[in-house]
Amino acid sequence: MAPDSTVSGVGGGFAVEFRHWLEVSGNSRGALAKKIGYDRSYVSKIASGAEPGSLAVVAACDKEMKAGGALVRSWKIEHSHPKTTWPHVVESPADGASLIVERDHAELRFDDGLYRLTQRRRLTNHSGRPVTRYLIRIAVDRYPGRPERSNAFYREAPLTWEMLDLQAWWGEDRAEPLDWEVQHDRDAFKEVWLRFEGKSGQRFDLYPGQSAWIEYTYTVPETHWGNWFRRAVRHSTRHLEIRLDLPAHFDPAVWGIAPSMTGDDMPLESPIGIEQAGPRRVYTWSTEDPPLHARYKLEWSWRSRTYDESVNALPSQVMAGLGIVQEGDALLRKTSQVFDLPTEAEDARRVVGELHQALDRVAAVHTFGKGKGIAAPQIGIDRAAALVCPPSAEPIVLLNPRLVETGIDTDLQYEGCLSFFDTRSKIPRPLRIAVEHIDFDGTVHITEFDRGAARLVAHEVDHLHGILCSDHLPKGERPIPVEVYKGTGTSWRYSR
Repeated sequence: MAPDSTVSGVGGGFAVEFRHWLEVSGNSRGALAKKIGYDRSYVSKIASGAEPGSLAVVAACDKEMKAGGALVRSWKIEHSHPKTTWPHVVESPADGASLIVERDHAELRFDDGLYRLTQRRRLTNHSGRPVTRYLIRIAVDRYPGRPERSNAFYREAPLTWEMLDLQAWWGEDRAEPLDWEVQHDRDAFKEVWLRFEGKSGQRFDLYPGQSAWIEYTYTVPETHWGNWFRRAVRHSTRHLEIRLDLPAHFDPAVWGIAPSMTGDDMPLESPIGIEQAGPRRVYTWSTEDPPLHARYKLEWSWRSRTYDESVNALPSQVMAGLGIVQEGDALLRKTSQVFDLPTEAEDARRVVGELHQALDRVAAVHTFGKGKGIAAPQIGIDRAAALVCPPSAEPIVLLNPRLVETGIDTDLQYEGCLSFFDTRSKIPRPLRIAVEHIDFDGTVHITEFDRGAARLVAHEVDHLHGILCSDHLPKGERPIPVEVYKGTGTSWRYSR
């Protein structure tokens, strides 16, 4: 999530844009190929720049990845070479070298539920023509890797200009306010031209050989921003610096990755610096002469944050704030789509990774004495995957699970569900179950579980078949409020 100027021209700009939208949409190359009806190898060649792709294919990819026309625009720019005559405006040079970013400083500060991004760049014009404006991009993603969930969220709660409060300046120390105009305005994606002229009409054209600072800032509520901040190298850059300014009392954990062209996440080339500044903790990372089209991403989690510090939030509101789909969402009542394994192993691993991250977020705000589990529909993913973590045992990954046998003996215990965490339901479950499930490599297993593990697994398998634990309540029984429930943090009890 970062403001970026778009890349145009030849030399790999479209391929970089294509890989960007693969990452944002959460699609693997194989999954995208399947959706548009082409071979994976063909999509891989487009992503690597080995094949240009046709406009029809690009349009199909744009639609599937919900890129809002960005891929089509980039493709057209790269495959058309109109004649340019004075006074042509230099906006985003084709070779990435005509406009040099001498210094690129991005700072993200979090306070009182609001993120504020401040971006400062020192630009030098190495072309033979004046630069009169600069394109910036504002793109957010509340649920990274879960495009369906993010798209649904932003349709209901889009970014607005009032929310962003975008402001821009020309010159060091914000010498002159800059005017700006909208290029694209979508729910979670904005493109804006910073015009090199002031509010009263004065112009600040950047002529060949000249340098100048530009700065802009905007805000995004926490509800609209995930815990990640990405920077992309769109022009030749001499020095890049990223700063995160976070509240120290939340005890943030920050790490960084550099996504590669193959889609693999690599560690940053140097460690992130940490500085304690009173009640704030500042994380800084920088690099010299980063490669053109390189991308860097910082991510973080809160290790000691309670999510109701500013308001007396209900448990369900806390879970919703952590990205857990709540009761009433139609996805919780669907039978999840199974994986075609091992063909879709890459997609399955991605979903399991998302489940691990979600459980880590939840565990940071609640104690689970009986173990915990989560199913893909609960994080907005319509796939048959679940993760179960019994107390003091290794996590259990369940792909395409189904109950194949249940024992005769049952017991009656309270269960909670992250999707309606304000209540607890006392329901019967078999003391022993057998579950068929599949490995990433396609191997099918039947595994037996008993007692507490059986209850946890059965709960999550139910989720993948559109069943909630409250559906099992005996006739005449109702859930009890969590305030009445006295078993939080304790284990289930079984007779010997």
